[in-house]
Amino acid sequence: MSSPNRLRVAQIVFAKDLRIERRSKVLTSQIMPFAVVTLVLFAFALDGDVILQRTAPGLVWLAMLFSSMIIVQRSFAVETADGALDALRVAGADMSAVFLGKWLALVIQLLLLELVLLVGAVVMYGIELRGSGIVLLVTSSISATCGLSAVSTIYAGLASGVRGRESLLPLLVLPVASPVLIGATRAAEASFGTGGTVVSEGWPWLGVLSVFAVVFGFGGSLAFGPLIDD
Repeated sequence: MSSPNRLRVAQIVFAKDLRIERRSKVLTSQIMPFAVVTLVLFAFALDGDVILQRTAPGLVWLAMLFSSMIIVQRSFAVETADGALDALRVAGADMSAVFLGKWLALVIQLLLLELVLLVGAVVMYGIELRGSGIVLLVTSSISATCGLSAVSTIYAGLASGVRGRESLLPLLVLPVASPVLIGATRAAEASFGTGGTVVSEGWPWLGVLSVFAVVFGFGGSLAFGPLIDD
């Protein structure tokens, strides 16, 4: 398939996923409340301002990780329910373009969720963002979200045709996504200055997150088709 057609397929899949979300409002009516409640439960479980401020970056990304499983599972459940993926294969659509469209749609949804979680952490946990850490926080968050979305999309496609995929997907994604969780947490700690960290300590973690996102983004575009076919 030519490059213009590939980009067109990716655009169609991307727009379709976001349109489904806009109409269903699952992200705003279910996923975001679930993530915020998770932060609230963490607050009650830890019960201490100093502890909460120290662990806030990790708690935010744990909530992100759990929520991303729900979003990506639903995305592929819609595809498999009406045989959309099979129809795309039969039509000769480039599966790398399908991966790209679904990956970018998931990135947009997770970035919106992440913004809500960061605001919630500031309000509930009392953390303060330093002006010098804003650039690091934004860039590391985008890189981490791209990496997490790529991994989730790859394994959600792999598990989409398997019985018990709801429980299988977290088992596949969580071990692989652990570098994202660690890197994003460390970068966020440097951005917030928690535990006496400084901004300069977070930049190496941004490099790790960027490499992770590039590797799984590129690898996903190559592997998605064969994984779906199998």
